[in-house]
Order: sequence, then structure tokens, then C-alpha cells
Amino acid sequence: MKKIELTEPCIAGNGPIRQIVEPGIYDICKCGLSSNQPYCDGSHKGTGFKPFVVKIEERKKVSWCACKRSNKEAFCDGTHKSLNV
Repeated sequence: MKKIELTEPCIAGNGPIRQIVEPGIYDICKCGLSSNQPYCDGSHKGTGFKPFVVKIEERKKVSWCACKRSNKEAFCDGTHKSLNV
């Protein structure tokens, strides 16, 4: 496996990914490399990053973080507004 040097996650988008999700366990991309945002597709292998594992208890609307800089882990906190992307 080739090691990819990432000191911080790649920015996958400049705004939240809003979805209605069903109850379940979700692997949310933390590295920003997944081609299936916001979900992990295994692209992190060799980077040192692992996905956020999120348990959703009830059907609801969520705003997933796409900039990968949120202080709320997998969920958007508006940090993207301060990035130069």
C-alpha cells in the first residue's frame, strides 16, 4: 500500500452536504479524498486518516461537513465560510 502524506484533510467542498438520513451507522469521510462524499470510500488508506463513524438514531436532516475542518467532526459548523477556497 502506497503511503500518502497528508498533514491535514483535503477540502472536498466549500459548503455543507445536506441530506435526510435514515437511522443507522455511517462512515463519513475525514480525509476529503472520497469520490463518494460525504461517505468514506476507502481513499484514506495510507494517509493516517480514518472515517468518522456516526450513529444516527432517527430519520432527520443533517448537514455533513465537506471542508473537513469543522469543530463538530462530521457535521458542518460553518468553518467553510472562513476558508479561501
